Amino acid sequence: MKNLKKILILNLFCWLAFAQTEKIRLEIDGYLRNLPVDAPRISLPEFPNNIVNIKDFGAVGDGKFLNTSAIKSAIEHCSKLGGGTVLIPAGVWITGPIKLESNINLKLERGAFLQFSKNISDYPVIERLDDKAKKFVISSPIYSVMAENIAITGEGIIDGAGEVWRYVKKEKQTEQQWRDLIASGGVVTADGKQWWPSREAMEAEQYLDELEKNGKKLTKEDVEKTKEYFRPDFVRLSRSRRILIDGVTFLNSPRFHLHMVQSENIVIRNVKVYSPWWGQNTDGIDLSACRDVIVYNSTVDVGDDGICIKPSNISNEQISGPACERILITNNIVYHAHGGFVIGSEGIGGARNIYVYNNTFIGTDVGLRFKCARDRGGLIENIYIENIIMRDIKEQAILFDMYYNSGDPETVVKNYALLNKSEPITHLTPKYQNIFIKNITCLDANRSILINGLSELPVKNIFIEDSYISSKLGASITNADSIKIFNSEFKFDTSPAFTVLQSKNIEFKGIKFNPADEIFINVKGEKTKNVTFEDVHLNNPAKQILISDKADKNAVIQK
Repeated sequence: MKNLKKILILNLFCWLAFAQTEKIRLEIDGYLRNLPVDAPRISLPEFPNNIVNIKDFGAVGDGKFLNTSAIKSAIEHCSKLGGGTVLIPAGVWITGPIKLESNINLKLERGAFLQFSKNISDYPVIERLDDKAKKFVISSPIYSVMAENIAITGEGIIDGAGEVWRYVKKEKQTEQQWRDLIASGGVVTADGKQWWPSREAMEAEQYLDELEKNGKKLTKEDVEKTKEYFRPDFVRLSRSRRILIDGVTFLNSPRFHLHMVQSENIVIRNVKVYSPWWGQNTDGIDLSACRDVIVYNSTVDVGDDGICIKPSNISNEQISGPACERILITNNIVYHAHGGFVIGSEGIGGARNIYVYNNTFIGTDVGLRFKCARDRGGLIENIYIENIIMRDIKEQAILFDMYYNSGDPETVVKNYALLNKSEPITHLTPKYQNIFIKNITCLDANRSILINGLSELPVKNIFIEDSYISSKLGASITNADSIKIFNSEFKFDTSPAFTVLQSKNIEFKGIKFNPADEIFINVKGEKTKNVTFEDVHLNNPAKQILISDKADKNAVIQK
């Protein structure tokens, strides 16, 4: 009778798994219709009907027992069967790192809480899993390398124990939070600006700087000695294919939460990603050198970038071409983050054919954030963004910042010496072009648009249309070429509505701005030319068009 019951449960489980796969497949097929870019080539992972319960391998869900070996044994057993589902049932499961093998679905039932160990010694030093320069790293809580057909699914919660790894900046906390943090233990730097979980973590940076200064190669022993300083990503899936992450809640990462690296054919759906707002480098979803990806119906609330494309180097297994391409980001909500949707700061591998639509950003520092710098860049093109809702944006609704790490973009925009400086163009010069932004609704931001391009290679061919942005400051466009802003409305507190510096072929058409009596445009710089506007009503053109800072009076053309 017991065997019959097991067979019935197994059959029901398999039927539900099949039905869920078909549901996801139909959803994705709907999303991939009629895209303005090449659609992601998605093939969902499928798993044999084997179900392996971690309890059968000695796992104990009491919140005390360390289950690393039991979970490892369950995965190895399932793998020997040809793959299937490794089931984490309801309970509180403490564990060290988990390595995903090919054909394994790590499934968390509702009520399952997977808590990663707060003991740093439980995380071994391993060889780096992708083609980076440093050879050794700390094992991520969940990781894969060169795996195929893998998944993390279910309705459970996974906590990455980030508080034992992360340092905290005082400026990111309230006074009471800072007092509570100090009272919890750890150490504070001499200047009182940073808290570290341990003295070893705080002092490791100096040790590593000395190694670099003396030209010494980082050994495994060096990493072991300073492992409290090195923070692993939470989920790092490297050089892997046919990946599904579905339904799970991820909390409290040491560093990036979901980091897909040099991987392809990825579906991330219905996930929730949370970390404290002061969590250093706690990006939500990062795609580094990834292709054929869809991220949808997910929620992110973190301490760094929300959903981020990182065009880094591709792996030896990947076909040559742009590092990031055929990516769809849709129907997501990003709350606190440095940027709602982000490309950069790495751009070396290039990116193209990315479509971002029907997303909502509430309380992010920046809405759409494109960031890079000299010696970090590549070709970023064919990016389509539309139907974005923004509210409570602390800085810019739309930001192109080619001076990343040179300071706050609002400070850079005032540094004319820096903006006017040209350097030789190389293959690492950022080249951002052919970016289409449509139907943006931003209810409040500090600034509507900020473009800080490079003098030697301006940001080029940016199209913004059918949008409404309310902000304190108007738009600023510097070192740009062929920027078109059509059929849009801008409400601002401080004029001008637009400042154009050292830019050319800037076109405004069908623009409404409020207050209507304020300065519409201030044109600056001797390189600025061919600034045209059409169907823009000015009550007093003589006072609402300013030409300054060596700009040619013929630079502005009103049609």
